Amino acid sequence: MGVSELLAPSSLDHYEETVLPGPLWRHALWAAGITVLGVGLGWAGALFRVGPEEYGLPPAAPGALWPYLVAWTAIGLAAAAVLRAAAARVPVYAPGPIAVVLTLLGTRLSLGWRPEAPVLGAMAAAALTAAAIWCAIALRSGSLDNRGGGVTSGG
Repeated sequence: MGVSELLAPSSLDHYEETVLPGPLWRHALWAAGITVLGVGLGWAGALFRVGPEEYGLPPAAPGALWPYLVAWTAIGLAAAAVLRAAAARVPVYAPGPIAVVLTLLGTRLSLGWRPEAPVLGAMAAAALTAAAIWCAIALRSGSLDNRGGGVTSGG
């Protein structure tokens, strides 16, 4: 692949809206891989401070990491499963990056501040709500296209 192919406008559209059909095991493997990537990047990001100490995101607080990693693995799996389920029916814009970012941010914030269970639950609800809204927008767009409301070509 040459430089001109990398810079071509068609190659920049990595997150094209496509339907992602396939067997259940492929969907489960995708959701697991996306979740591991998000949790891993969040954990790696928690190893150092982001920004100055006065207003930067703190590094991982002392204490047990595993409860937060397990919690965000479960939350990430749920978010990825919701996004993949919608993408199996209608075109969804960038379901993988959305699931990774939601999981990464939740993991990173949880490891930096170690929230109590109610706050962690609120963070989980926010992440899952964001994933559900993303899917609802795609499903709504898909249902409008299926009704014949789209522009047709021809005479």
